[in-house]
Amino acid sequence: MASVDLRLLRYFLAVAEESHLTKAAARLGIRQPPLSQQIRVLEAELGVTLFHRLPRGMELTESGRALLDDARNIIAMVDQAVDGVRRVSQGEAGRLTVGFTGSAAFHPFVPSVIRRFRESAPHVHLVLEESSTGELREAVAEGRIDVAFIRGAHADPGVQMETVLEEAMLAAFPADHPAVKGRTRKRIALSELADESLILYRRHSGPGLYDAIIAACSAEGFSPRVTQEAPRMLSTLSFVAAGLGVSLVPASLRRVNIEGVVYVSVTHPKALRAPLNLIWRDAPLSGAARKLIDEARRQRDASPAVESR
Repeated sequence: MASVDLRLLRYFLAVAEESHLTKAAARLGIRQPPLSQQIRVLEAELGVTLFHRLPRGMELTESGRALLDDARNIIAMVDQAVDGVRRVSQGEAGRLTVGFTGSAAFHPFVPSVIRRFRESAPHVHLVLEESSTGELREAVAEGRIDVAFIRGAHADPGVQMETVLEEAMLAAFPADHPAVKGRTRKRIALSELADESLILYRRHSGPGLYDAIIAACSAEGFSPRVTQEAPRMLSTLSFVAAGLGVSLVPASLRRVNIEGVVYVSVTHPKALRAPLNLIWRDAPLSGAARKLIDEARRQRDASPAVESR
């Protein structure tokens, strides 16, 4: 089976299209004698004559005409393949799976990063998956999800994590709760929740926030009465609306307009913040994953004080 140097096919194509060695050499940026020699090398490899050498140019033989279309197709396919590989490497093509927790999606930072990524890489097949922090950490570690926005404060082994923002937390009360019913109260001390039935996001799904809340309450001198644990952070608001207790949630969840829930700012230790973290597998990243991470860093650095209040 003959093996033909792709470079020789490019030389052949230039001569065939220009019908002149000098013009083809100028187009290719090489001298005429080496080009003539390379055409003869190609003819020798194929065992055919590709051109009639005329006094004023080059004319394709029957064999040359037979090769012309195939040469064009081969070069076009190779160029397309090379361009595709480069676009994937640069994050302009390929596939990217982005995970996020339900609560993360309500902070404007996340949709903003995804929107800007989509604008800069419209040919990337983007897949979005919502799940719990624990499930997302596992999926990233196993390579089933490329990057994920989570609330947890800890990453698993083999997973990289960066905090993109921290936001305040609010107390979510049932609308008929005595502390908020008929009042325009805007702030409450964390210690005032000591006797309340507290609804928290299940620790197994998001130990970071759970532990931060417990630690903040301990710093205020009380152990919280956790009477309900919800499977999702958004579920805690449904439990609050049902009158089952009070919850502490990231301030961006104020955007969730659930009837029967009233949000109140909380005076609490500075340590009680809801982080939003970006995680990815500690392994070579795809171009698309690097592009999204870079976009998240740009937006974080452009607004270092981003925080919902």
